Amino acid sequence: MSLLPYQLELLSPARDADIGIEAINHGADAVYIGGPAFGARAGAGNDLRDIERLIRHAHRFHSRIFITLNTILRDDELEGARQMAWDVYHAGADALIIQDMGLLELDLPPIQLHASTQTDIRTPEKARFLQDAGLSQIVLARELTVPQIAAVRAATDPARCAIEFFVHGALCVAYSGQCNISHAHTGRSANRGDCSQACRLPYQVVDDTGRFVAHDKHVLSMKDNNQSENLRALVDAGVRSFKIEGRYKDIAYVKNITAHYRKLLDDILEERQFSEQPLARASSGQTTFTFTPDPLQNFNREFTDYFVNGRKADIGAFDTPKNPGQAIGWVTKLGPDFVELEVSNPETVLHNGDGLCYYDLQKELVGLAINRAEPVSARHKTQWRVFPKDPLANLKDLRKGTEINRNRDMDWVRTLDKKSSDRRIGLWVQLTEIVNGFALTLTDEDGFTGTAQVAQAHQQATDPGKAEASLHEQLGRFGTTIFAVHDVSLSLSQPWFVPASVLNALRREAATALEAARLSGLQRLPRAQPVEPPVPYPEDTLSYLANVFNHKARDFYAKHGVRVIDAAYESHEEEGEVSLMITKHCVRFSLSLCPKQAKGVIGVKGTIKAEPLHLINGKEKLTLRFDCKPCEMHVMGKIKRSVLQQQQKAVQEQPLQFYRTRPT
Repeated sequence: MSLLPYQLELLSPARDADIGIEAINHGADAVYIGGPAFGARAGAGNDLRDIERLIRHAHRFHSRIFITLNTILRDDELEGARQMAWDVYHAGADALIIQDMGLLELDLPPIQLHASTQTDIRTPEKARFLQDAGLSQIVLARELTVPQIAAVRAATDPARCAIEFFVHGALCVAYSGQCNISHAHTGRSANRGDCSQACRLPYQVVDDTGRFVAHDKHVLSMKDNNQSENLRALVDAGVRSFKIEGRYKDIAYVKNITAHYRKLLDDILEERQFSEQPLARASSGQTTFTFTPDPLQNFNREFTDYFVNGRKADIGAFDTPKNPGQAIGWVTKLGPDFVELEVSNPETVLHNGDGLCYYDLQKELVGLAINRAEPVSARHKTQWRVFPKDPLANLKDLRKGTEINRNRDMDWVRTLDKKSSDRRIGLWVQLTEIVNGFALTLTDEDGFTGTAQVAQAHQQATDPGKAEASLHEQLGRFGTTIFAVHDVSLSLSQPWFVPASVLNALRREAATALEAARLSGLQRLPRAQPVEPPVPYPEDTLSYLANVFNHKARDFYAKHGVRVIDAAYESHEEEGEVSLMITKHCVRFSLSLCPKQAKGVIGVKGTIKAEPLHLINGKEKLTLRFDCKPCEMHVMGKIKRSVLQQQQKAVQEQPLQFYRTRPT
């Protein structure tokens, strides 16, 4: 298993090895990163040498590295994926994050397997099945509530399968793995790591008679996920791995958000260290920071806790998918090439290079980059004159009284460009007198030891007090290592004089031995064995939404009792109008048009019907249909003829035909 039931894991993203190393340095217990291919992020692949470098660093702290192998695969890609799995296993990776169940039918290395978000785990039955099929960690759908998460925990075995949950980052509006809009419109498959992000576009919302319901609104664009206030409830519900989204994000984001959740989880660990079931970190060491973590400083679309505490109306970033930043003040004057601002907080300092923005009259976000910023006078600390990089004539609707936000603070950027954390493993040091010299034993917080000896004459100290103090000082110097000394003890008949050069060499040799002991003591996460005979899948029919794109995946589901198995949408067997996206987000609810909202309101009751709405962006038109029983929305559409033609040759070269019923 990946986690003991009482351990909490902070799981951070990494676009590349350097970002992954900083995630570890800022407190991550595990990092997920793309391998050379098949990682569900087209622009976030990494070669084996970089992965090995990251693994070496992570394992020093007993942090883990998980490799994303979570695209759906064609038959001709299975062998490449199998070989990559072995390559990253030999490089020292701790787990594979997978979506395609066809991988379970291959000769994989004995590496732990985790269920990707694209496996769309919403029910206890699906979670239990994946546990019994051999998955050791499962990430639940972001749309689940705390009671639903607890129900999944009750249906699974914490000793066999850990629950993972996204706590921060961008939100995909669809249930993960249940969106085919990108492929239908562009041929770029989200399930294969190449989403075109149609959900961030502005749409006209019209009803079935053509009447406008909303104009140029980003009605499929969600605010960003932030579960900072819900961590204790999630722990109590059974979450053991707390996942940060962001394999495309920059190093400053990963540093800041990892540090933010490290501090929050450490607070919980401290609170509960003496509880009936104490909690523990999933890796070693304590982390300190040169900055105060603040999620508002990074790119965000404002924050929501989504559905964790039930449905809410304000989960959408409908005005803009951009970063609106934080309000800092108002425009007081416009000059020929400058703007004067009154900031609301006297402590606010503007810098050359800061990014400002504001909403124009159409509620579109307009950027205003500062070329130069200066106080209006020494007496008025809240008044600033800024000279924008762009001509004022290009700044639409900027006028006196306009509220100004800051979405890039150069002082913050420069802080995170530098070394910003220090992660150290607690250490106890003991110097012992032996017959012909001295022995130094280092014992770390995990119980690992490293010992070194030196032949050295026992030389009488001229000043015993000073000699003892010198021994403590010299033996406590671990500044360039990953260790921090808690205590130095001396088992000596008297405070002998020992040259500093001898102590330094002894300390270095013992530290090297300790690191070697830690590395050899790090056990690989065991691969879970599937239940035999194979447990039945919760359903006996799979539509294109199951994303079965190769024959090995088809064989897997057939082995588990599924009788009807349709091919994935990418196989182009679904040419008519189908659900291109299924989402818990409901446009009618967010626009206050839900019949349940109107129930009992005089003059409104009965006037709102379950008619479809339509989304229009240029020539693109999608239909919204509402399934009120599970409270879900389906975005309907059909694949473009140009996409069918574009992909026809590839499909002909790799034909995919599944049995509609189980073969005899």
